[in-house]
Amino acid sequence: MSSAMIQEIIAFVLYLGIMIYIGIRFMGKNNNSEDFFLGGRNLSPWTTALSAEASDMSGWLLMGLPGVAYLTGMKEAFWTAVGLEIGTYLNWLIIAKRLRKYSVLCNNSITIPEFLTNRFKDEKNIISSISALFIVLFFIVYTASGFVACAKLLNSVFNLPYICGLLIGVVVILLYTLLGGFSAVCTTDSIQGSLMFVALIITVCIMTVTLGGPNGAAEKVSAFGSQFLNPFSAEGDKSFGAMSIISSLAWGLGYSGMPHILVRFMGIRSNKEIKVSRRIAMVWVTIAMFSAIIIGALAKAYLLAPLEDGKQETVIISTLLQTYQPFIAGVFLCAILAAAMSTADSQLLVAASAFSEDFCQNILKRKFEPKTMVLVSRITVLCIALIAFVISLDENSSIFSLVSYAWAGFGATFGPLIFLALFWRNATAKGAVAGIIAGGLTVVIWHNIPASIAPIFGLYEILPGFILCLLFAVVVSLLDKNKNPQMLEEFDAYKALED
Repeated sequence: MSSAMIQEIIAFVLYLGIMIYIGIRFMGKNNNSEDFFLGGRNLSPWTTALSAEASDMSGWLLMGLPGVAYLTGMKEAFWTAVGLEIGTYLNWLIIAKRLRKYSVLCNNSITIPEFLTNRFKDEKNIISSISALFIVLFFIVYTASGFVACAKLLNSVFNLPYICGLLIGVVVILLYTLLGGFSAVCTTDSIQGSLMFVALIITVCIMTVTLGGPNGAAEKVSAFGSQFLNPFSAEGDKSFGAMSIISSLAWGLGYSGMPHILVRFMGIRSNKEIKVSRRIAMVWVTIAMFSAIIIGALAKAYLLAPLEDGKQETVIISTLLQTYQPFIAGVFLCAILAAAMSTADSQLLVAASAFSEDFCQNILKRKFEPKTMVLVSRITVLCIALIAFVISLDENSSIFSLVSYAWAGFGATFGPLIFLALFWRNATAKGAVAGIIAGGLTVVIWHNIPASIAPIFGLYEILPGFILCLLFAVVVSLLDKNKNPQMLEEFDAYKALED
């Protein structure tokens, strides 16, 4: 074993040890479900902002998105980033404060299905059961993408067999998630978000200087084709036309339906601190996302040896190993591990809450003691992780593709309903059920229809899913004449609340 690899191993072991320690530290602070899933609604602005964005960006930010930029240039990566940038800002501006305020009023709801059930006064718990089903389905896929990122990282850096890297990543994520719950996840996400941020900024600066400054870098990369730095270029194997741009921008619609991001809004300790969190989050996401894309594009000229086909998603790994002394490279490579872990842990927690809170208690009508409920939640985390692990066994899986499918699923299933729940007084439970089913099924069906049948099916499935969810929810709510008086009264009370 070389000295370089030993230094990289030391960096990884230290990092993983800190993550597990945080889980152990918070283990004794989970006395009930609100502690385990929302940290007692006591998150600081910094923790809320960094954990929300770190859990959002995941391994696709440091592997999937740069891989797309390396392979095809700025076209798809740039427009996807623009859509996500807009979506992030609107999510913080329009939804965050209102969701926290309304979720407290709605019987102190601690999960998204529970909030929707309480908001629409669904006494039959149909919303909870359908929501839990779609949450578990799409989060299994999303969690699998994080596991794949961990496995590819450890395989690339240490030449570990894919399955060994996969097992290590899964075990560590499970340990601190099972032990510490929401507080541990948010604390680790904050650390991981900071590490990702620093690694991206420093690496972009070094690459740019090495390639001769901004002008020199642009000239060298443009030699591979104008599309590598020009998001409007049609150069390449296929034109990146209007439909492709719309599909990429449509990623921004997903934010309003992401349970693992929305629960951060519900967990912040004060509505007054959301503005601070929003500013922190926007600075983080803007710099991190565009730095990742720039690294992917510049690597075309920066890397001494081109990446093999199928290895494009390891572009940042190769860049870090070429750029830094082994121990520093190991520390920054932990940022990639952090990206994968920060989303996988959040997704496991939200999927577990959907099952334990919204299925066991609301559907099965089983009331557990607080400590027992935490135990049930931990068992659920383990089961969901095992299913995601099985999906992750395919080492040819694309991180970007897995995230794209899950992102569409959540955005189309829950996004329109969150808007309606917060802004439309006359939305009803029947409308919500119709919207959830229409949005979720549209994504699943649209995703599996090849574009060769008709060009329209080349459109990203989140857009038709989002539109149909909104349409069905509005139409059925308008047709539903049985407006619940308590629901209307509670909505009026929510609108009257001061921030």
